[in-house]
Amino acid sequence: MRRGSATHSKASKQFFSLAFVAGITTFTALAMGVRPLLAQTAVGEARFTFPDTPAAKQLQSWLAAFESGDRATIQAFVAKSMPEGTGSDFADQTIQMRDQFGGLDFQKVEESTNVRFVAIAQTRSGGERFRMTVEVDAAEPHRITSIFLEPASPPENAPPPPEMTKAEIETAQMQPSFHQFSAWLVAFNSGDKSGYQQFLTNSFPDRASSLNRDMDLHERTGGFEFRKLEQGSATEVRGLVQERDSDQFARFVLKVEAAEPHHILSLSLMAIPRPAAFPIPRLTESEAIAGVKGQIEKNVAADRFAGAVLVAKNGKILLSSAYGLADREKKIPNTLDTRFRIGSMNKMFTAVAVLQLVEAGKIKLTEPLGKYITDYPNQEVASKVTIHQLLTHTGGTGDIFGPEFSKHRKELRTLNDYVALYGKRGPQFEPGSQWRYSNYGMVLLGVVIERVTGEGYYDYVQEHIYKPAGMTLTGSLPEDQPAAGRSIGYMRSQAGEWVPNTDTLPYRGTSAGGGYSTVKDLLNFANALMNHKLLNAASTEILITGKVEAGPGGKYAYGFEDHRGKDGNGWVGHGGGAPGMNGDLKIYPKSGYVVAVLANLD
Repeated sequence: MRRGSATHSKASKQFFSLAFVAGITTFTALAMGVRPLLAQTAVGEARFTFPDTPAAKQLQSWLAAFESGDRATIQAFVAKSMPEGTGSDFADQTIQMRDQFGGLDFQKVEESTNVRFVAIAQTRSGGERFRMTVEVDAAEPHRITSIFLEPASPPENAPPPPEMTKAEIETAQMQPSFHQFSAWLVAFNSGDKSGYQQFLTNSFPDRASSLNRDMDLHERTGGFEFRKLEQGSATEVRGLVQERDSDQFARFVLKVEAAEPHHILSLSLMAIPRPAAFPIPRLTESEAIAGVKGQIEKNVAADRFAGAVLVAKNGKILLSSAYGLADREKKIPNTLDTRFRIGSMNKMFTAVAVLQLVEAGKIKLTEPLGKYITDYPNQEVASKVTIHQLLTHTGGTGDIFGPEFSKHRKELRTLNDYVALYGKRGPQFEPGSQWRYSNYGMVLLGVVIERVTGEGYYDYVQEHIYKPAGMTLTGSLPEDQPAAGRSIGYMRSQAGEWVPNTDTLPYRGTSAGGGYSTVKDLLNFANALMNHKLLNAASTEILITGKVEAGPGGKYAYGFEDHRGKDGNGWVGHGGGAPGMNGDLKIYPKSGYVVAVLANLD
C-alpha cells in the first residue's frame, strides 16, 4: 500500500507538491476537490479557448486561483476545496510558483472528455512547456481528483538555445545573480541546517519558511552539482544542475533584486530529460555493480538507507547485501533473511492469484464484481465494476486510507471487514473511464479469491504462489503475532529522528499490500513467474503487459507496472511504500536482470 508518497504518480493518497525537488516547483498528483470559486477570467484565457466540459471548467477554476497570486484567495480556495493533501505553507508555495512561472499560457488541447482534460501550457517566465493532465469526478460537483504537470518537449520547430561564448560566460559569472546562485548552492549542499537557515534569512527571506522541506530535499538528492550556464544577466541566471545522488538533471532559474544587497526573489529547479551534451557513460556489468555498492554505502553512512539489496541476471546473483539495523533499540542488524514490510508489492501476488483462477476457468476478467461477491452492498459497483477494472485501477472503487481507516485501524482484521466499512460507497467515476490508484479495489480482489476458492486469501497465496515459488519467508501474519526476523519500520519524526512506525500499521497486510518478504524471496518470485511456474506463458504476458496510462513513462498492467519501450527494453514490477517502509521489484524480461530492494525506512 502506498500512502502520502510523491515519488510515484500512483500514490494512493495523492497530493499536490510545490517544492524544490527533481525539480523544484513540481506538480505531482493530487487529491483535491476544487469547486468553481472564482468568477474572474484567468490571465491567458484570451489566447486559448477551454472546452465546455466539467474537467476543463475545473481547470479554469484552479487556474484563476493560481493566477491571482493573492494569498487570501488561494487560502480560501484551499479551505473550501482542498482540505486534504496540502501543507500549511501551500499558499506561500503557490505564490512562489506563480512568481517563478510568471503565469501559465495554455496553447494546445491534447485530450478532452467530461472527466479528463490534457493540454500543453507554457510558462511566461522562461518559456518552459508543460503537459497538464486534470481528472475530475463524473458526478456533480465534478471535483478534481488529480492534476499532473510534467515537462513537455519543446515544439519541433523551436531552435535550441544559443550556446554562450567563453567571454559571455565569464561576464555572466561576474553578475550578482550568479554570485547569489553560487552562494545558495554552497549553503544548500552543506546540509548544515543552521547555516542554510542563516543564508535564507540574509539572502532569500521569502524562502525561510521552507527550511525543513529544503533539508528534506538535500537528504534525498545529496545536493546538486553545477553543470552548465545557459544565460546570465545582473538580475537573472539560468543553467543546469545534476543531483549528486542520481543521474537526474534540472534547469535552474534564479532571479535577484536589481539593488544591493541583491536579495534572491525566486529560485526554480525543474526536472528535465538528461541533455544530449551529457551522455551517461556505458559501464560494464562489473563497473555497474561496483557503482551500486558505492552508492549504497554512501547512503548507509549518511543514515539514508537501511535494508537489503539484490541484483541478479538470469538467476545468477550478482549482488546481495544487507545494511543497517532491523531493530535500532536492540542493535539487531538487517540480514538477507530479514523480513521487510513490502507495502503495495503484495498487489503482484494478488494479480497472479486472479490470473491463476482465470486459467482455471473460475474467474472471467470481463465479469462484474457482483458475479463473485453476490451480496456486495453497493449495486452500482457490483454490476458495473469488472475484474479487469479492479486489476488496472480503473473501477473507481477508491482508497482505504483516511479518517475512517485511522479510526478503525485495529478493527480491520479480515478482508470482509474492509467491505463492511467501505462497501456502501458508490464508484468515484464511471467505471473504466479513467485510471486512479485504488487500494480498496485490490482488497476486493482478495475477497473475490476467497469467494471462488472457498479458502482464505492468505492460505491461497501461501499454497499457490509462495510455496511453488520457494518464498519461504513471505507472509502477512498479524502485527500482534511474532514473525521471526521481521524488522521494525522507522519513519522521521518532526524533530528529524527515526521513530518506529508501530502506530501506523494495519492489523495485518491485505491483498492490497502490507505483508512482508525478503529480497531473496522476491528474486524467487520473479524467477518462478518468468519461468512460467506460476502461470502459463500466455497468462504471464497478459499479466505484465501495460493496459492503461498511469503517469509519465509507464502503463499499469494487472498488479504490475510496465515500463518497457517498444523495443522491449525496460522493466515490469511494482513498488511499495508507507511510513517506515519502502521497497521495489524490477524485472527486466529482455535482459534477464532482476533488482530487488527493501528498506525499513521511509
